[in-house]
Amino acid sequence: MSRSPCSSDSTRTAAVVNKEIRDLWQRSGGCLSPEDEEQYQRLLVEWAAATSGGARSAA
Repeated sequence: MSRSPCSSDSTRTAAVVNKEIRDLWQRSGGCLSPEDEEQYQRLLVEWAAATSGGARSAA
């Protein structure tokens, strides 16, 4: 499975990002390594952008 968290040219939906967050936690067994923590933080920022974008466009 290809992962490209730095691909800024395509916007992923909050659901897709949320699935990747869940997969990360499942793979880590609930204890994130420093590398996983960095990925988690990037995913949170991406998820927040995806959710706020949808809420703003609906308003």
